[in-house]
Amino acid sequence: MLHVLSTLGSRRLLAPLALAFLLCGCAAGKLRPDEQQRLAGKTVVITGASSGIGRGVALELAAMRANVVLLARRQAVLDELARQITAAGGTALVAAGDVSQPQDLQRAADQALARFGRIDVWINDAGVGALGRFEEIPVEDHARIIDVNVKGVIYGSHVALREFVRQGDGVLINLGSMESEVPIAYQSSYAASKAAVLSLGRSLNEELRLAGLDGVRVATVMPWATDTPFFTHAANYSGGTPRMIMMDDAQKAVDVIVRTALYPREDVLVGWKARSAYFGHRIAPDTTERLSGFASDKLQLDIAPLTPATSGSLHQPMQAGSTVDGGVRARMAHEDEAMEKAREGRR
Repeated sequence: MLHVLSTLGSRRLLAPLALAFLLCGCAAGKLRPDEQQRLAGKTVVITGASSGIGRGVALELAAMRANVVLLARRQAVLDELARQITAAGGTALVAAGDVSQPQDLQRAADQALARFGRIDVWINDAGVGALGRFEEIPVEDHARIIDVNVKGVIYGSHVALREFVRQGDGVLINLGSMESEVPIAYQSSYAASKAAVLSLGRSLNEELRLAGLDGVRVATVMPWATDTPFFTHAANYSGGTPRMIMMDDAQKAVDVIVRTALYPREDVLVGWKARSAYFGHRIAPDTTERLSGFASDKLQLDIAPLTPATSGSLHQPMQAGSTVDGGVRARMAHEDEAMEKAREGRR
């Protein structure tokens, strides 16, 4: 998720980029009360619901009186979230499971149908990552990223679309990333997995058009680097604490996903930074990748404070990180302050 507003590094790109920016709309902002009413009573399955964007979407939709089905590995965290939703007057169903296990996704769908009668929206939000040089990340960690980020999305999409085709309508939302378009150094498997998610969504929409299933829609939402517990949970073999540029608040992605549930489009870019990176890469891919690679190398391998290697929550869930916000920006600010004091002490 480490991104760079790379196109700003070349003045000759600014004019075409500005034109592209103006031509490309992006769903943003909170829904109006009348729009929120259209989601009341709808049933939404959310994977990766225990923290970050998934948790934020669950809370937002529940406040609009949607029925939210919560899927993640951490049963206790989901139970706590369901209690919070119920106390606020919402309706939640806990369906704990691992998205890399297709039977867990099918079980969640079966539970949702048994409780609510239908599924209106399915959101594949669960995702994991690893930071570090490709060859220094254990191969089993690379494999796990593909199991969750690619296979998990395929499994969830398969369950959802079988039901949507039977119903004749439904919205499938898959979480990509700006790394679906712009690959980032030291996050190779994550970037590859998110490119796969984008291609999957486009292929599925082609099939739905050919089948004449206008009521079934697939959207790929692509956020910019977002401050969530993703970075607490990520495997890290880079030697330094995760550091990102110009991170977005998780609420920005939450609002876009909720809006996309009502107004699905094939590719949904979250915010101006995502749009700038996307079109910058389309206009000048080599320049964009060189600049993003330089920034990634500088931030992650050069100036990041040292930290031990960890596989994070890839293979086993961890207790830490069950909020929407990840605290990354606050942590980076403290690290930057400490580094500045250290530099002053050496002068």
